[in-house]
Amino acid sequence: MTRSRTLSFSVKRKTGEAFDAILNAPSKMIPDAKKTKDGWWNFTSPRGPAKLKFNENKQLGILDYLYVDSESKWNVPMRVIPNGDESEIIITLIKPDSITDEQFNERMDEIGKAFESLKELIETPSELFQKSK
Repeated sequence: MTRSRTLSFSVKRKTGEAFDAILNAPSKMIPDAKKTKDGWWNFTSPRGPAKLKFNENKQLGILDYLYVDSESKWNVPMRVIPNGDESEIIITLIKPDSITDEQFNERMDEIGKAFESLKELIETPSELFQKSK
């Protein structure tokens, strides 16, 4: 049976602001992140070169993304759900066949820390709320 984990957190931002902040977060969270003309974010991960691309639909709160590095490829469903003046951010991570259970556990720890940073970024007033270019 395939392993998976769903992570969620609340942010004190309206859905549209949270959505735009997430689209722009790679440049704030990853020092060498660069966005290409075709929408990929390229950067260096703990496992070497990596890339990430959002497949978004703002009206529906869909921020699914594809993440690729030297060890694995992840298709990650992500949603931004309205909750009054706040939003709920939800992702589900399904273990790729190319990594072990131990590697999956390590990745979950890394992603958990990244999401703590993402929450702080979303809730901090900044240029993150400008629309993605």
